[in-house]
This record gives sequence, C-alpha cells and structure tokens, in this order.
Amino acid sequence: MQQVVVVDYGMGNLRSVQKALQHVATDAEVRISSNPEDVDNADRVVFPGQGAMPDCMRYLRESGLEQSVRNAAASKPFFGVCVGMQMLFDHSEEGNTPGLGIFSGSVKRFEPTDATLKVPHMGWNQVAQSSAHPLWSGIASHERFYFVHSYYCEPEDPKVTTGVVEYVKPFTAAIFRDNIFATQFHPEKSHTSGLTLYQNFLQWSP
Repeated sequence: MQQVVVVDYGMGNLRSVQKALQHVATDAEVRISSNPEDVDNADRVVFPGQGAMPDCMRYLRESGLEQSVRNAAASKPFFGVCVGMQMLFDHSEEGNTPGLGIFSGSVKRFEPTDATLKVPHMGWNQVAQSSAHPLWSGIASHERFYFVHSYYCEPEDPKVTTGVVEYVKPFTAAIFRDNIFATQFHPEKSHTSGLTLYQNFLQWSP
C-alpha cells in the first residue's frame, strides 16, 4: 500500500486535506506528519499552506522539514495547495519573503481597480485549463473551484501554467512541471471536482 503524507509544519487545513484524500484513496494510507523521515519515506507528498507566507516559510524552516520538502519536490509525486503553491516560487511580496525557489517567479498581491472586486479573492471561480495534464482527467475546463487568497503566483515561464482564473486580471491558478502539480485553489473544499483532482494525483505516474 502506498504511503501518502500531508506535510504538517504548523500551517494548513490539514484534516480537511487528509479526509478528502482518504475519501478517494483505494490503495493508499494517508497520514499527516511533521516528521521529516515520514516525508522522506512517503510515496507521494501533499504540501498545503494557509495563512501568511512569512509565517509559513519560518515554520517550515523551524520544523526541520524544509529539506525533506525540497527532496520530495525533486523526486516523487508532489501536490502543493494554496500557500503551499506560493512557497514553491522565488519570492513573495507578502512580507518581502524569499520562497523555496523551486519555480522561477514571484507572488504578488491583488491590486483591484474596481471597487466591486474584494481582496481576498474568496469563493468559487472557474479554472480554465490552459494545457493538458493527467490530473485534469475527468474535469472539464472552466470547472469551478474554491479560492481564499490575497496573493497570486506569476511564473517566469508561462509554460508551467496549466490553469488560469480571471479575477482582477487573468492569473495562474495551477502549475506543473515533471513530478509537481500545485493549485492556488483548495481541492479539499471544491466538492466533486476537487476530489477528482486528488484521485487523479493518487493514480498519477509522472
């Protein structure tokens, strides 16, 4: 039975992520862990994040999990969620915070020009699939997913973007490269489409 670890560094909606994965896991054990050895030994890793980027990066380093997360992102199926996606980039405007630098690019704050657009971007929005990927299997382009965020990712290489959302401006809502897939939205809060995404992740062989 494959081992799936949800990384616990003190910042994330961990129980909801675990329950969503368990709901679709037919041949996997899904655990929440703050132990670097568990992350190192996992077959698949989910890296959620919630809250402020400076806190997330600090807690990741203080937990002793940073290197294990880097190793997982380099070597096994890896799914980043929300701030867990933002942390993969070079830098965030939130607190002028360096990220992990696994993807080139930056994380920027929404600057609405229309008073009807609120920050944070919160609620359901349509994700346009800008490129094909196995994790989109069974999910229509422009399907709705659930978002809660004030900052968005801006990759240097547009080819890593696989999902785009319109809010204030078109922005990257999902990225991929090799064994990594990450979303700004929360699959665990996105009903059937989110569960399908997690199910595809558990079956994915990058």
